[in-house]
Amino acid sequence: MNPDLNQLQPYPFEKLNALKAAVSPPENLPHIALSIGEPKHEPPAFVKQSLNDNMDKLANYPSTKGLPELSARIGQWLTHRFKLTANSIDPQRHVIPVNGTREAIFSFAQAAINKTTGDKPLIITPNPFYQIYEGAAFLAGAEPHFLPCLEDNHFIPDFDAVSEDIWQRCQLLFLCSPGNPTGAVFDSKTLHKLIALADQYDFIIASDECYSELYFDEQQPPTGLLQACREIGRDDYRRCVVFHSLSKRSNLPGLRSGFIAGDADLLKPFLLYRTYHGCAMPIQHQLASIAAWSDEDHVKSNRDKYRAKFDAVLDILGDKLEVSKPDAGFYLWAKTPISDVDFAQQLFAQQNITVLPGRYIGRTVDGLNPGENRIRMALVAPLEECITAAKRIREFLNTVIPTNNRHSREGGNPAL
Repeated sequence: MNPDLNQLQPYPFEKLNALKAAVSPPENLPHIALSIGEPKHEPPAFVKQSLNDNMDKLANYPSTKGLPELSARIGQWLTHRFKLTANSIDPQRHVIPVNGTREAIFSFAQAAINKTTGDKPLIITPNPFYQIYEGAAFLAGAEPHFLPCLEDNHFIPDFDAVSEDIWQRCQLLFLCSPGNPTGAVFDSKTLHKLIALADQYDFIIASDECYSELYFDEQQPPTGLLQACREIGRDDYRRCVVFHSLSKRSNLPGLRSGFIAGDADLLKPFLLYRTYHGCAMPIQHQLASIAAWSDEDHVKSNRDKYRAKFDAVLDILGDKLEVSKPDAGFYLWAKTPISDVDFAQQLFAQQNITVLPGRYIGRTVDGLNPGENRIRMALVAPLEECITAAKRIREFLNTVIPTNNRHSREGGNPAL
């Protein structure tokens, strides 16, 4: 087997399951899961109807490139949402439908990395991060280079601190905006700076924007990478690609539908790769996706639901836990008064609530894991369930003894 597989760490939820297995939750309290970013709002009825109406398409092979109607609809959505220059998106050159951003992010790295350049190529990634970035780097024969996302820089990596030799070895820069788990959003100035660096050092920017439609201010949606390109007159989107998904936007994680868009000179060879990779989206899913990308009312309703949950949960926890409202997304990135693994384990043992220890989605570099002593809480459950969870967490916090010990055992405290 490929020896690079040995570099892959267990997925965060495998670590979490092992942590929880050491304790028993109270049987009288229903379990509330705040650990996985799986939307629980009702999928749009018209999308489900579209699936039902097109089940006869199961008899047809889908093409890797997808239906022209879907790419055209995505191009229209991109142009409107990110204020792109009219006709700058050619749907057949600048858009490829994909089976969710996870598979596309991973496979794009496999196609993009050039291993014949001498020095081992680098893929630069935020830290903490979506673990697919790291796995994609290892399996592409590259080395991940982690940039810490710290509170004192509003959870945006300090790109000015990156040395010239790192930029020279960089072939691919992963961005995540709004960020997972921090919810931080990149501003236009930062994106313009990164585009200039990509030109100077000849690397690709891959921006994971799957949370872009979950924001709080209807007048200020998050800026996207293609939008930043348009702002500087870069209508060919050179060296830039973005990934979007219907999973969070439309509560359709099971549809496995998203797209990659951007530089046509990058997407052409990537499409060739995908024809061998074998990951065409089923036709009935494509038709349902056209319906989803064509409607914004359900997306605004979705945002309204998340606003209500953030307001309610922060009202309950705001004076008990070090946590604040993010720029966007559906995660709370909270500081813990004790080790994050102990916090998560004790919370499960006492209140039957699952949260994700921050260190599980971070890596230790130069003695620092930016996720340590933080937890990620996904406010995906219905409003009343989130309120119940917040009240239980508040009750749990009354039992927690703060500590300055930042080196708790990775597995938590099995004696609890």
